[in-house]
Amino acid sequence: MGSGTRISVKVHRRVNLIVAEDAVLAQELLSRRRLADQVLGRLTDRMLLIRPGRIAAVVEELQAMGHAPRVVGTSHNETFDHSL
Repeated sequence: MGSGTRISVKVHRRVNLIVAEDAVLAQELLSRRRLADQVLGRLTDRMLLIRPGRIAAVVEELQAMGHAPRVVGTSHNETFDHSL
């Protein structure tokens, strides 16, 4: 790629992500049907894009799987108890 080459980039604000410890854990999460239904796509081998408004359902499913998710920030249109 030369110095004059342009790359088209789209930037989104307030997106919901799961950042897994590693690619194996991300794949394990995707193999869980109730969680996979909330995922729009896989951005990297360990980063999953979550459907808008589905944070509470994702956290609930992660807890049911025995994980203790750390929630950083919330979207403005969703109510969520940070104490989970």
